Amino acid sequence: MAWVESIQKVIEYMEKNIMEDITIDSIAKQANVSPFHFQRTFAVLTEITVGDYIRRRRLTLAGEELLTTDAKIIDISYKYGYETPEAFSKAFRRQHKITPSEARKNKGKLQSYNRLIIQVTLKGAEPMKYSVVEKNAFQIVGVKREFSSVAEEENIVGIPELWEEVNQNGTSDLLFQLNDRVVKGVLGICGEVSEEQKKANVFDYWVATSCAGKVPEGMLSLEIPASKWAVFEVHGPMPAAMQNAWKRIFSEWFPSTGYEHAGTPEFELYTDENPNNPDLYSEIWIPIK
Repeated sequence: MAWVESIQKVIEYMEKNIMEDITIDSIAKQANVSPFHFQRTFAVLTEITVGDYIRRRRLTLAGEELLTTDAKIIDISYKYGYETPEAFSKAFRRQHKITPSEARKNKGKLQSYNRLIIQVTLKGAEPMKYSVVEKNAFQIVGVKREFSSVAEEENIVGIPELWEEVNQNGTSDLLFQLNDRVVKGVLGICGEVSEEQKKANVFDYWVATSCAGKVPEGMLSLEIPASKWAVFEVHGPMPAAMQNAWKRIFSEWFPSTGYEHAGTPEFELYTDENPNNPDLYSEIWIPIK
């Protein structure tokens, strides 16, 4: 249960420092994982980003303060991290659907987001099929695009658009042809994050395949390090089956095993079947230690 305890520790840290200018680096350090993998895990489990959680909690507390104190709205806006009352009012209205002035006068209802609480429930009626395999380092070739690691909404739109693009322009067909069968299929890979990317809160997402040969023109290559992998079977149409599998891995499998994420690139493996096939087979590969 160390994994659950570390997530709970992170939540307590965020709540204790909710009024401070805390960074994702300092937050992730509480869980002893990389900022990128913490943000990804947090988003999978809660369906919101770390930034959204902090923003919602601050605006919830600001709403409570408007109702229970006589503090000036301008002072509350500065207290909760907004540079101008206008920016505060805009964010407040987006969450609560009313203005700070209306909230002060009890004209409308506030939308409250309570602090997260980690609850462990016993599950297991639906088994998770996985294997643990070890592989030497291997090369992938393909295309990559940079995405924000904090703007989850951007990724929800941008990554499917990249897949649509490679499927339409023939890139995915070429990747299936290039595959050397070290890992069979076309891969969706969250690449390693450089120091520069950490500062900019971005990461590389690849659509690629394992290929030991020459890198084709117009494509790039990346070495996936030697790792021990947990390989999970995924059954069902995209994207729902893959999203459900990720959530179960982080909410059920990791908390109930002694494994930890190794911090190197993870990937989704796709076959050339119809992605809408109700019996579609795909896989999730996570490096573990």
